[in-house]
Amino acid sequence: MSEQITLTVAGAQREVEAGTTGTDLFGDDKAVLVMRVDGDLWDLHREVPAGAVVEPVTAQEPEGLAVLRHSAAHLLAQAVQQANPDAKLGIGPPITDGFYYDFDVAEAFTPDDLKKLEKAMLKIVNEGQTFRRRVITDAEGLEELKDEPYKCELIGLKGNAADAAEGAEAEVGGGQLTIYDNVRRDGSVAWGDLCRGPHVPSTKVLGNAFKLMRSAAAYWRGSEKNPQLQRVYGTAWPTKDQLKAYLERLAEAEKRDHRKLGAEMDLFSFPENIGPGLPVFHPKGGIIKREMEDYVRRRHIEEGFSYVGTPHVSKEDLFYTSGHLPYYADGMFPPLDLDGQKYRLKAMNCPMHNEIFRSRGRSYRELPLRFFEFGTVYRDEKSGVLSGLTRVRMITQDDSHSYVTPEQAPGEIKHLLDFILGLLRDFGLNDFYLELSTRDEDGDKKDKFIGTDEQWEVATQVLADVANASGLELVPDPGGAAFYGPKISVQARDAIGRTWQMSTIQYDFNMPERFGLEFQAQDGTRQQPVMIHSAKFGSIERFLGVLVEHYAGQFPAWLAPVQVLGVPVAEEYYDYLGEVGEKLRRAGVRVEMDTSDDRFPKKIRNASKSKAPFILIAGEEDRDNGAVSFRYRDGSQKNGVPVDEAVAEIAAYIASRNNTSPTAAEAPSEA
Repeated sequence: MSEQITLTVAGAQREVEAGTTGTDLFGDDKAVLVMRVDGDLWDLHREVPAGAVVEPVTAQEPEGLAVLRHSAAHLLAQAVQQANPDAKLGIGPPITDGFYYDFDVAEAFTPDDLKKLEKAMLKIVNEGQTFRRRVITDAEGLEELKDEPYKCELIGLKGNAADAAEGAEAEVGGGQLTIYDNVRRDGSVAWGDLCRGPHVPSTKVLGNAFKLMRSAAAYWRGSEKNPQLQRVYGTAWPTKDQLKAYLERLAEAEKRDHRKLGAEMDLFSFPENIGPGLPVFHPKGGIIKREMEDYVRRRHIEEGFSYVGTPHVSKEDLFYTSGHLPYYADGMFPPLDLDGQKYRLKAMNCPMHNEIFRSRGRSYRELPLRFFEFGTVYRDEKSGVLSGLTRVRMITQDDSHSYVTPEQAPGEIKHLLDFILGLLRDFGLNDFYLELSTRDEDGDKKDKFIGTDEQWEVATQVLADVANASGLELVPDPGGAAFYGPKISVQARDAIGRTWQMSTIQYDFNMPERFGLEFQAQDGTRQQPVMIHSAKFGSIERFLGVLVEHYAGQFPAWLAPVQVLGVPVAEEYYDYLGEVGEKLRRAGVRVEMDTSDDRFPKKIRNASKSKAPFILIAGEEDRDNGAVSFRYRDGSQKNGVPVDEAVAEIAAYIASRNNTSPTAAEAPSEA
């Protein structure tokens, strides 16, 4: 009689034979890709030990989807080496929405190459190859992979691969060394790769719900000192329908790309003579930026903040005091030498706000003390990660710092969170969740965070309590905290469902101590305040880029750089429509007139592309009746509106700060 063992499977205890595998437990459910055994992900073909707690994992879970995508990366690598046996393998981890794999090849991949590789991958899928795990020693790995120099290098880095290269953890991890073989139905090995795993049971699982997207150059282990490899990016999904939906989202995102729309709408540019990541705002972009600044300055004052200003550079010692050097040195520009004294472009405003706090004695009666400024900071972002306005080197923050007693901290954090959510809603973003970034509790990585265990525990709990009380979803982000304290990040979803990290609230118990900040308490003692960092937009540049994409350039009327575009039917009506435009300007409305030589039908086509909320048309009948005709973004029209009514309607709509586009149906005056 076979030995019986006890397992806890999906929450229920079961008696099974020794040697039972995940396939035995879950093989009838094709949705199960891997299993979680005592908290770790395992391949289904592995035997489950006695007493284990076992749970099925599907692609509906992030971990299961990551396994599917990592398996797709292996499929790509197999196809590449089948087509080009001389190709050397780098790493192939899953990433957001897909995967990539790096290859050392003589020639860069072309779009035609990617199409051929997709076909080869589909052929492997249809063969139904299974992923089989082998445990090997380091010596065996070095011998078996002697023709794969990058894999051999990873074996030498085993144990700290996560620090050595992004994605390398998926190759070697820190435990056993394993190779995954792709096995044909006849039992022969088609291909193998160094990998920690796990993988899906069979290539059949991948179906044809994958696609190779593009290729790009990438340095091995992210260092310019290393060889340049070719990185192929792909995406993979559980079903064809999900792949189709993703590709449709990408197509819509491409239409909304703020870099493309920013150029078309003449909002901003990145002149080569100024430098990468350093935007300049054109007059129309400057209007939007000014509207944002005016709004947030007024809202800060309403919320009890005092407006301050600080320099763009300071002595380097300031950032040693704050702790940013050496903790944040890689993100700062190199020092400037002025008369033998080292200065730095500021990468953050908080150290200078601390100097304002300690410029004189402070009393408990002043707390909460709230400072706010539009502080432009400079970050030495690497050129490879720069991306239009959403990743720049010049960042204008609506940066605030609240100095409070420990007892006041929960109330101040709630006040800031309510402020932020209200601001995002005012700009038309209404779908949020929160992320709580904490320090990494791993002993090897804990050293990058300063402060005692008790301080971190208190600060984290305060943020968690406020976040949970908000009723919003709270997602953990272990290891994502700043070196000086934990933070809440507000994650907002845009009109097509993409998530953007926006505002942050950080609890800081370290910097007040480093700067020796004190206030006189009610009992006469000197006490240290807690410092709460917060940026509502995050940065004006990034927020503007997100808004361009959220609205697809069709800004709400109150924010649009051109609120009314006048289109005369013919040249003889220029003066009449110009007079209407002057009335609108006196009412505070931003107006442009199309006085080009184009014929009227072309002017109307151009106007429909202009993204102006209101288009006013005037012809003979309008002029005779002292009226204008409206044309809206949705194509609807309203004719013969008396001029004074039209001006009042437009001014009222703009003042309402409505975040949707005006239409004829909702307009108050009669057609």
